[in-house]
Amino acid sequence: MQTIEKYNFAGKKAFVRVDFNVPLDENFKITDDTRIRAALPTLKKILADGGSPIIGSHLGRPKGVTDKYSLKHILGHLSGLLGIEVQFAGDCAGEEAAAKAAALKPGEALLLENLRFYAEEEGKPRNVLEEASDEEKTAAKKAVKLSQKEFTRKLASYADAYVNDAFGTAHRAHASTALIAGYFDTADKMFGYLMEKEVQAVEKILKDINRPFTAIMGGSKVSSKIEIIENLLGKVDNLIITGGMTYTFTKAQGGKIGNSICEDDKLNLAIELLKKAEEEGVNIVLAVDAKIADSFSNEAKTGFSKVGEIPDGWEGLDIGPETEKLYADVIRQSKTILWNGPTGVFEFENFTHGSRAVGEAIVEATREGAFSLVGGGDSVACVNKFGLAEGVSYVSTGGGALLEAIEGKILPGIAAIEDN
Repeated sequence: MQTIEKYNFAGKKAFVRVDFNVPLDENFKITDDTRIRAALPTLKKILADGGSPIIGSHLGRPKGVTDKYSLKHILGHLSGLLGIEVQFAGDCAGEEAAAKAAALKPGEALLLENLRFYAEEEGKPRNVLEEASDEEKTAAKKAVKLSQKEFTRKLASYADAYVNDAFGTAHRAHASTALIAGYFDTADKMFGYLMEKEVQAVEKILKDINRPFTAIMGGSKVSSKIEIIENLLGKVDNLIITGGMTYTFTKAQGGKIGNSICEDDKLNLAIELLKKAEEEGVNIVLAVDAKIADSFSNEAKTGFSKVGEIPDGWEGLDIGPETEKLYADVIRQSKTILWNGPTGVFEFENFTHGSRAVGEAIVEATREGAFSLVGGGDSVACVNKFGLAEGVSYVSTGGGALLEAIEGKILPGIAAIEDN
């Protein structure tokens, strides 16, 4: 497989798929440019070689062309970070884009307009009426799929090489994230630096394991983490189940959870998962106490309770001090650590303590030689909020992509490069 480090981009144009889906305020100012900065090493390598990057990305989930999601809003900032004036094509698949791509000189860069302004990028029809017949819906899907091929071919025609540096979209079989790779020879398609790091981090967590291996799974719903938990049960030594899921498992075992969040239709599943863990020899670690509140609010009256003895009218919004110590002891003894999901409602300042304690324990274990991977939007937000990102081994930029990789699924954006 080709690598970006060994590839010489001199005199070549490279279509680079990045993830510039950054947050903008009401004045279209970038409020967090982390994703743009993450792609800079790849873009600068191409420019330094004397190549020309043609940059493609999506922004938001537009249902058509709309100024709100135009990538022109990030053009000035990108130019400043790269130290050159990046050109812009207002229609990623139009004549202007083709002409500007053809005219690019070595050391110049072109940013294409939002790829998702075209339904062909995602390969899904838009504006199909709800009352349309099944035949009409099927015809619409077929039409988009057919035109997706032409859209993909156009994007590929701009360049001599293809670089995928957008791990956050690697789980999507979209035109620019997977299908386009088929138009390039094995020697001319590769991962960017960011994508390489992401793939290596995931492979280390799932294939190159130093034990004990501890996974910390947070989140509110068991239903959204079933496949992840099941896949991890065959790999981990310790599985810490925390966050809102705690109360489904607690109630399933006969505990009293007050008004805490709970999936009553998943109680049997929780018991099944506990049994499967026992069969696999996995140590399931559940909370023993909780920080409770009399309403879902940062200003609520608070207290502490054993996790299975929460009074009516109260709900668990974070773990308690005994659980913090329990989790930290397990984490500090680990050599491989995966963290996905906070311990509580960390958006409320009064319920951040548990997530901070977990993060600090991970940093301590990492300092002692453990490999730690933090992924998923809320966990990443946690380590950034608490200033702990520098203390862990790797912080993943991919939310859904990371979760699907942990579930054991093949990611189209990765397979398109690796499976030659």
